Amino acid sequence: AFPTVDVPDHAHYTIGVVILIVGITGTLGNFLVFYAFCRSRSLQTPANLLIINLAISDFLMSITQSPVFFANSLY
Repeated sequence: AFPTVDVPDHAHYTIGVVILIVGITGTLGNFLVFYAFCRSRSLQTPANLLIINLAISDFLMSITQSPVFFANSLY
């Protein structure tokens, strides 16, 4: 049996709001990186392909995990 701790409701709400802000910022920021990469021909180098790979994976994580964590914190 694991010990349990009673955490106040406002702590869960605060964490949920912080995760929502981080998720929105991460989604917009990574989308802008991908958009700039696609629009600018000079940025399309093999080295920048690694950065785009990271931006896309981070974008997908922001899209899929932030809403679930936010809803779970409010529940």
